[in-house]
Amino acid sequence: SRPYTPMKGAFSTVWFDRYKISNDCPEHIESIDSMCRGLTDLINDEIKNGIAKNRILIGGFSMGGGMAMHVAYRFHQDLAGVFALSSFLNKDSAVYQALKRNESVLPELFQCHGTADDLVLYSWGEETNKMLKSLGVPTSLHTFPNLNHELNRTEIEKLKTWIVKKLPVEAAKTN
Repeated sequence: SRPYTPMKGAFSTVWFDRYKISNDCPEHIESIDSMCRGLTDLINDEIKNGIAKNRILIGGFSMGGGMAMHVAYRFHQDLAGVFALSSFLNKDSAVYQALKRNESVLPELFQCHGTADDLVLYSWGEETNKMLKSLGVPTSLHTFPNLNHELNRTEIEKLKTWIVKKLPVEAAKTN
């Protein structure tokens, strides 16, 4: 829980603060980077527990998807993949700036967005996808006609199929 500017500073369970819910304003990079450090600790804990980094996916819905794109494309470009559902990055995102300097292979982005989303506009998600693709991210954008800022069963099933493809079950190790 943190103060959230779009709610006049009221406390809200959000990943990071925003100056407004829009893709054409500066990012609140201090709160984004603070959460990136916490998520990096979580990723490092998983690695210490024996999970290979190339078997870790990160993603989320709405702000969670934006957060995942910041973590993966700015700090952990060797993850297995990223998913972002009904999510976007601001037009001058720090993610884009980081990718302009990148020369390595990047994790695939699986993105879904509803065309009727009136909180996170479909055009923002589409613009994010096009920009990431232009910067070398392998992307897919799955469009859901008439879907608002929510999930549906088809979207979850597509995500599950993608996850299983990205992280196939490893064969049991034999001695």
